[in-house]
Amino acid sequence: MPDPRHELGLRAEEAAARWLVGNGWLVLDRRWRSASGELDLVCTAPDGTLVGVEVKLRSTGRAGSALEALDRRRLARLRATLRDYGREARESGRGRRIDLITATPAEGRWRLVRMAGVDAW
Repeated sequence: MPDPRHELGLRAEEAAARWLVGNGWLVLDRRWRSASGELDLVCTAPDGTLVGVEVKLRSTGRAGSALEALDRRRLARLRATLRDYGREARESGRGRRIDLITATPAEGRWRLVRMAGVDAW
């Protein structure tokens, strides 16, 4: 039996991807993995920047803020994974960054908030 939290997380990632596409982004990959780690979404922002997007589901504040979940070690893994993606895709583009999207379920919809450049690349 699938874990309901995992299913909810997948729905949050799908909602984030649809929201980004609706705002002019191109989703290149979902749940992309390398030896360095996993990126929830790999996208091209409207300005051409290659962006690794970490989607964090928060249904309550008990686990802390989504930004608190991204410590230096986690950010280093995300950067390395995005670097791996860029190498494999031969993507030079107009730069790279890591964005965080918090997804909160709210009355049958999603409340999505994007924080750009959380990694200070």
